[in-house]
Amino acid sequence: MAGSNVTALFRASTAHSPSFFTLSRAGGGAAGQITDFCIPCNPYFPTPGMFDQLGSQLREILTYYPSSADTITAELCQVLGLNPQTVAMGNGSTELITWIDHLLVRESLAVPVPTFGRWTDQPMETGKRVDMLLLPEAHGFGLDPEAFVRFVRSRGSRAAVICNPNNPDGGLLPKQQVLALIDSLQDLDLVVVDESFLDFADAEQEPSVAAEAVLRTNVIVLRSLGKNFGLHGVRFGYLVSNPGIAGKIRAALPKWNLNSFAETVVFMLKEHREEYAESLQQARRDRQEMTYRLSQLPGLTVYPSQGNFLYVRLPEGVDGAILRDRLLEEHGVLVRECGNKIGSSSRFLRLVVRPQQDVLRLTAGMEQVLYGQQVPAPQPVAQPLPPMLAQVPSQQQFPSPQQFAAAPQRIPAPQQIPAAQQMPAPQQIPSPQRQPLPQAQGPALTLAQEPVSARGLGPVPAPERPTAAAAALRGAMARGYSSGTAAVDRLIAGA
Repeated sequence: MAGSNVTALFRASTAHSPSFFTLSRAGGGAAGQITDFCIPCNPYFPTPGMFDQLGSQLREILTYYPSSADTITAELCQVLGLNPQTVAMGNGSTELITWIDHLLVRESLAVPVPTFGRWTDQPMETGKRVDMLLLPEAHGFGLDPEAFVRFVRSRGSRAAVICNPNNPDGGLLPKQQVLALIDSLQDLDLVVVDESFLDFADAEQEPSVAAEAVLRTNVIVLRSLGKNFGLHGVRFGYLVSNPGIAGKIRAALPKWNLNSFAETVVFMLKEHREEYAESLQQARRDRQEMTYRLSQLPGLTVYPSQGNFLYVRLPEGVDGAILRDRLLEEHGVLVRECGNKIGSSSRFLRLVVRPQQDVLRLTAGMEQVLYGQQVPAPQPVAQPLPPMLAQVPSQQQFPSPQQFAAAPQRIPAPQQIPAAQQMPAPQQIPSPQRQPLPQAQGPALTLAQEPVSARGLGPVPAPERPTAAAAALRGAMARGYSSGTAAVDRLIAGA
């Protein structure tokens, strides 16, 4: 593929990565040859049979208008067991975020960062004050609900948003903590809980607060169908709230805002519940195995996640943008470098959970680019799977994919893991004996040796080179804007 053309697209992008179609055009149609760790969707759903069914109906889907949004919403609610009066469907969750901002967010909105970019960008685009609470790397980017409530009070924010699990780190607040948080903020105009990736979580049996949201006067729960079903191109999502809020959003939405593809998929769901549940189980097993394999790369920190992606801190001295470009050009692997996310830097990657063969391609590429040689893969043998986050197993203990399928393990939510067990101490991780391989295309990135603490968390990285988002924020600060957090202001001013 035309590597220089493709990587130039990433260097020119701002808050989001280029689309698949833009990459395909720039690469001469070779985007289908890329192993994509950038777009967080479900690789196991829809099933091949469902795609065949959609293909057989393609002419009708493209030819005819869809049914009304009320008809499609009623079918979705029947599948999910929801009251249609409490639901509004949108052309992707981003459309709903836009209308939430226009209709329900007044002067200001508080949000922890880093997080999904539309929750910071959208209100700023409409002139709202965005109060950003920096999630501490020293605590694994975990959100302290009480600290967030104090922050909202200190800033006088009129609305608040949390993503659960959070994007990009995958951190999850237990349900009871989320309920306590929204009840502590019941006097606000609005509290949004974005559960776009919650179906991939397995720390609790019923982690959603959607049922409780309909009983409260100022709470919205947002869900994304595209991410769960692996169908970003269909563009559909929904929100759940009390009938007054849901009705206000529905009344503002354009007519026929849902397309015929969305309608067709929604009406297929009832017959494919079992396949969907199986796809989530497989994605969770893949997340566990991918976490383990990435943790074997020297100098990498992999944060516990309940989403279908992993947040990874690169070794000291590695520029994520350079790593991204070289992985794409030399190995056909696309990753999400997080230098343009507020509260993050180019020291971090967000890597989508994918099947084992794809992860092996990712780790082989990272080994070549980072170290100039390959780290031997663990050899699976028939041994029981040990607790993943309590102790990293040795290479002789790593289970086979068949064992994963037979006995899937659950990763506890980050808040439930004792501090000393969140990541094993360095002495517990075997040091792979690496054999030199032929040099990759271009020199290996120079790595500084850095010990990893007992929690797998090293020092906070130095500020990276300025990004487009940081430059925009510095300009806003020059005009008197303040994030409300001194640490964030220093981060932006020094970027």
